[in-house]
Amino acid sequence: MHPLLLASSSPYRRELLERLGLPFECSSPDIDETRQPDEPAERLVRRLAAEKACALAHLHPNRLIIGSDQVATLGDTVLGKPGSHQQATRQLLAASGRSVRFLTGLALLDSASGQLQVDCIPFIVHFRELSTQQIERYLQRDKPYDCAGSFKAEGLGVTLFRATEGSDATSLIGLPLIRLTDMLIAAGIELP
Repeated sequence: MHPLLLASSSPYRRELLERLGLPFECSSPDIDETRQPDEPAERLVRRLAAEKACALAHLHPNRLIIGSDQVATLGDTVLGKPGSHQQATRQLLAASGRSVRFLTGLALLDSASGQLQVDCIPFIVHFRELSTQQIERYLQRDKPYDCAGSFKAEGLGVTLFRATEGSDATSLIGLPLIRLTDMLIAAGIELP
C-alpha cells in the first residue's frame, strides 16, 4: 500500500480523514486558487482538487495523494470563505430562507503510476429564515470565517438549517469520505 498524503492544511479535512483509521501525513500545496473567467463552479472545484494533489506529486513519489476543494453557490453566485465578520454576515443574510449548493471537488492521485481519479460531490443546505440577531449570535459563537458559506456544519451551524440533502454529509465539511472510500478501494486499499 502506498502511504496516504492529504494535500491540505485544513484541520476539518484532517479530522475527517482520521475517521478512516488509515495512517496519513499532511502537506499543504502552493497553488493559485483563482477562479478562471466564466469557469463553472463544478469545473473549478474539480480542477483545484486535482491541482492540489498533482502539485505535491514530485515531492512525494509512491504516495496516494488526496486533494479536495469546496465552494458554495447561491444561485449563480459563488460564495467563498468569508474571511471577516462583515462578509460572513452578508453571506448568511443572503442565504436566509434559501438553498445553498455546496460542491466539493475530490481527487486521488497515485503519484507512482500517475493515475488520477477526480469527482465532484454536491450537497444542498436549506437555510431557515434568519434574523440579523440570530446571525450575530451564531457568528459570535462559531466564528466560521474560514468556512465556505459562513458556517460550521460540525458546530452550531446546523442550527441555521431547515433541511439538508445529499449523498454524503461529510462532503459538507470538505472531504467526502464515502466517495473517497470508493477511490481508495479502486486504488487497492482495503477498507475497513
